[in-house]
Amino acid sequence: MARSAAPSPRSRRPPGEADPGSGVDVRDWLGGIRLSGFAVIMLGLVVLAAFVLVPSASSYIDMRQQIAQAESGVQMTEAEITELERERDRWQDPAFIMSQARERLYYVKPGEVVFLIDDDVARDEVETEPAPVEAEVSERDHDWMGVMLRSVVSAGLAEQATSGAGGDVFQPTPTPADGDAE
Repeated sequence: MARSAAPSPRSRRPPGEADPGSGVDVRDWLGGIRLSGFAVIMLGLVVLAAFVLVPSASSYIDMRQQIAQAESGVQMTEAEITELERERDRWQDPAFIMSQARERLYYVKPGEVVFLIDDDVARDEVETEPAPVEAEVSERDHDWMGVMLRSVVSAGLAEQATSGAGGDVFQPTPTPADGDAE
């Protein structure tokens, strides 16, 4: 009895003919791949190389980022160094030292008199814009020189000084020469 062979599931179709029920027959596609021993060894070496080189490549990229950060830190440090060297050179100048001693420490040369003005007026109370100028010129009835002289004399002879706003009153401390001599 003659046996007839059943058709193989890997039967080949001509290249232009597709499976009548689907677009691509995967079994036919995979069946068409023929791998030699050399190709399998080379594929294994490529996979092994990928496993070996990927961690090395990521560490290389990390190192390059660290180097870039270190270089930017060096550039910032060099800028700070040049600024500090400029500052050091300025402190070598005697005129700069004198100006800093006057400004920061209020040092003066012998014989100089320094007046420190304490600005006790709040910024809210300071008038930022001057009063508008009148369009017409008006003439005063009194002599400005006489008014100024009377103001200076009355301020010098006053026993109590008052602020213009009617605020704090300055009272001088009595000295033995003021009539309290015992």
